[in-house]
Amino acid sequence: MRWRDDPDTLALTAPGAPFELVPDDVLGEPMLVFRNRPSSARELLADSTRHGDATYVTVGEQRLSFAEHLELAAAAAALLRDEFGVRPGDRVALLAANRAEWIVMFWAVVSSGAVVASMNSYWSPAEVAAALADCEPKVVFADAERQALLPADAPPVLDAEHLYERLAPYRGAALPSDPIGEDDPAVILYTSGTTGRSKAAVASHRSICGTVSVARFSGARGVAAAARAGVAAASIGTKQTALVTLPLFHASGMYGFVVVQLASGGSIVLRPGRFDPDDVIGVIDAERVTLWAALGSAAPRVAARVAELRAAGTPPDLSSVALLAVGGAPVSDTVLDRLRATFPNASLNVSQGYTSSEAVAVVTRIQGDELRQHPRSVGSPLITTEVEIRDEHGAPVPDGVTGEIHVRSPWLMSEYWRAPEATAQVLKPGRWLAMGDIGHVADGRLFIDSRVNDMILVNAENVYPAEIEIRLDAHPDVVESAVVGVPDDLTGEAAAAAVVVRPGSTPTPDELVAWCRSTMPAYKVPTRWDVRAEPLPRNASGKVLKRELGSDGFASD
Repeated sequence: MRWRDDPDTLALTAPGAPFELVPDDVLGEPMLVFRNRPSSARELLADSTRHGDATYVTVGEQRLSFAEHLELAAAAAALLRDEFGVRPGDRVALLAANRAEWIVMFWAVVSSGAVVASMNSYWSPAEVAAALADCEPKVVFADAERQALLPADAPPVLDAEHLYERLAPYRGAALPSDPIGEDDPAVILYTSGTTGRSKAAVASHRSICGTVSVARFSGARGVAAAARAGVAAASIGTKQTALVTLPLFHASGMYGFVVVQLASGGSIVLRPGRFDPDDVIGVIDAERVTLWAALGSAAPRVAARVAELRAAGTPPDLSSVALLAVGGAPVSDTVLDRLRATFPNASLNVSQGYTSSEAVAVVTRIQGDELRQHPRSVGSPLITTEVEIRDEHGAPVPDGVTGEIHVRSPWLMSEYWRAPEATAQVLKPGRWLAMGDIGHVADGRLFIDSRVNDMILVNAENVYPAEIEIRLDAHPDVVESAVVGVPDDLTGEAAAAAVVVRPGSTPTPDELVAWCRSTMPAYKVPTRWDVRAEPLPRNASGKVLKRELGSDGFASD
């Protein structure tokens, strides 16, 4: 693993150093962990008092300092205990759109030793009912819109929109004092699920704190490397003003921002309502945002709008943005180049990461010049994390050989909630997690080729959709694309491409076929096409819902 041989890492993790690594037993497996580490989410919250009157959460005109947030979270924990009987180990469901109260309630629950059941605010009533039956919460924290989705037999409801009034009698309460074990459950996170029903990944307090420790180390290492090179570099894990346009119930929103920003003393900027490029541009300017996680379709939509404004002679001020984080799916060179052009002050600090709800902490990351040189890589494993590529029999394969990605770290999920069979399918001996992605390693860097379920077999040849999508996205008239497998009488399966084109352009399937054939063999080129103007269907975390791209919508070339 590259982090084991990196000079900056060795200096920061040596005995007596700030990030000293020591062996520990993690759920029965020996692993390296940080000696100096927080042991519970409550410890993280209590430590946030050192940030005082600095702003933690901004929503429009509302500003919530770290000190105010801590007071509110302690009051909410007292309310949960006294009015709803919530005790350590009990579940509290969070079902609301992005808002400051969601963040307050998250910290109230985990600091009390109870378990956050993070629920998708875009679910249907049937999905909400199924999740409530699964996690059996003592109380549901919900806004008005989601309260209408609750079944008749739902648990008691705590109204998100009137939370602060409910907390008035409890202001001044101390944080709970019930003991919390490092491996006690903290979060049940229902996976975003692009191919079927969500599963519930259980993250422990060790997992939550691990996201902080890894981010802090990455920030320290980035600063050290930049100082040695004589350059300035922004890094996740250092204090940032972060615009969060992805849902808080998603792993990246919750762990990457709600948790890491509290620990680093950074600020979270939320914007209510549906995604709107003009609103995002305005918020970046008004709040002097320094970090934006541009996941899913958000990046190309904002880039396209900025290009329009510049062409009209009214360029927006995006100079404050120093760091862009992309990910969630392989990002093409074209999209990366558009981002660098849109946010020139962040062009040296575009960062791409790889993780999952089950992995909790970030697995790999790549940034800056390294990403320019290896744009299709998601980077090298981060500290304490190991990556292994395995064949269909579960045996490790050499570098350069494609197989299923497996990950091992102290921060992985404990299990799928009440699903031992599903847990056994992905958590292998030694607590290696099967990620469900196909990839390969080259020179210590990980490359994602496809989801296991996405791979297409054309005349028994493996075809990875991501390779085709990257080529299609490089076409000057293509905004985004998605490739799926469809039945074919001659080849068993065929590649089918849904392509969103820019307004005013009319590329034909024949033109797109020629574009693909110029760089790839014929068997990989799609033979079914859906050329459209409307965006691709996506879930709340920005991933394309490929199951909704049915074969009926594709025409033969």
